[in-house]
Amino acid sequence: MSSPTGASPPPHRYGARVLEASTLAEIAREIEATASDPEGVGIMTRKGRIYAVRLDDVPLTTAPILKQEILSVGGDSAHARGIADHSVPTSAVVLLATWGQYQRLFPKLKRQPFHLKEIADEVERALRAYAGPRARKIAGVHRTFVVGDRPRVMGIVNVTPDSFFDGGAHATPETAVAHALALVADGADVIDVGGESTRPGAVEVTPEAEWARVGPVLAALHGRLEVPISIDTRHDLVAARAIDAGADLVNDVSGLRSEAMRRVVARTGAPVVVMHMRGTPPTMQSDLGYADLRGEVYRSLAEATGRAIADGVAPERILVDPGLGFGKSADQSVELLFRVGELKSLGYPVVIGASRKSFLGALAGGATGSDRLEAGLAAAVIAAERGVALVRTHDVGPTVRALALVAAGDRLAAHRERDAEAIAAQRPDE
Repeated sequence: MSSPTGASPPPHRYGARVLEASTLAEIAREIEATASDPEGVGIMTRKGRIYAVRLDDVPLTTAPILKQEILSVGGDSAHARGIADHSVPTSAVVLLATWGQYQRLFPKLKRQPFHLKEIADEVERALRAYAGPRARKIAGVHRTFVVGDRPRVMGIVNVTPDSFFDGGAHATPETAVAHALALVADGADVIDVGGESTRPGAVEVTPEAEWARVGPVLAALHGRLEVPISIDTRHDLVAARAIDAGADLVNDVSGLRSEAMRRVVARTGAPVVVMHMRGTPPTMQSDLGYADLRGEVYRSLAEATGRAIADGVAPERILVDPGLGFGKSADQSVELLFRVGELKSLGYPVVIGASRKSFLGALAGGATGSDRLEAGLAAAVIAAERGVALVRTHDVGPTVRALALVAAGDRLAAHRERDAEAIAAQRPDE
């Protein structure tokens, strides 16, 4: 084959190619394949990836010292130009360094004043949460389950007449129970039962009306499922009754905004999915303005989980959800989907629900709910590749089969994970 100018391209004598190796385990495996000295594998692996870490509201006095210290270990940082002439009081900062450089940076920062110790602690915590092992066992109220070992699937059972996709299809206890059993047979790892539609503009229902829908379903499922049951509710009364009736965890789209809900979760020891949503379902699409979408969602979830822990909710029982479509435009939902891995920095398993949602239709030429299967499967795979632990979906069977490919890729690196963790724990000198 000749080039556009007619000259033959140079030969690929050395097979130069850019490696798609991003995790420490993948980088270690590629270096090891060169038959490098084992000690050298550990040293060089820590140099193989740059981690960009964002900080907000770093004080004027702190940012220059932070830059000086990270430069001293071979990394770099960016901050507002106004730091130089003292025209801004604070700045966002983006740190750029390898794992090994961060390990050398932290002790230096911890000896400094001007909040640098706090910054070191927070950055180190975020890095370890982001890059560390993901698998964990979560003790539900009645059943224990595992997340993070492979992409897991939460099957949706809507016991409602007005949900956006399947409203009315499973509105009786008999049809809802049959659907739940079918989803488990299809491979669902968790069953999520809900009695109130939270689609945009949905009419709110009372806790009593919601319980009248889900109570009989939970009673009929009692003792029939080995997988955990989640109760999808914003109401503390419904959550408490559902847990007594056999539910294992609470899925709260309002993000534990209610103190009463936090008390129920703390008292019962139930795991909880804390989701981001502005306003309520009837009002959430009225304000879609974000100065910093991902930063605001991240900080909101950090504050919500912090309040929950302060009120007695165990951190090891918390999961987080960015709330695609809940107070977000189609483009904003896509941005959160493709950057959802950032939420791992909070230290909690991440849940995502994109199944059949309207933002998928907006990106697929206005496809209706019945025509959004393929887009939903693509979203599930994208989320799983970025480290999401639990994918919430109407379409359990197809999603389980799609995520099997992601799980196969994860298994390729699984035998290296322990070595990668050991590498990360090695001395920081390079």
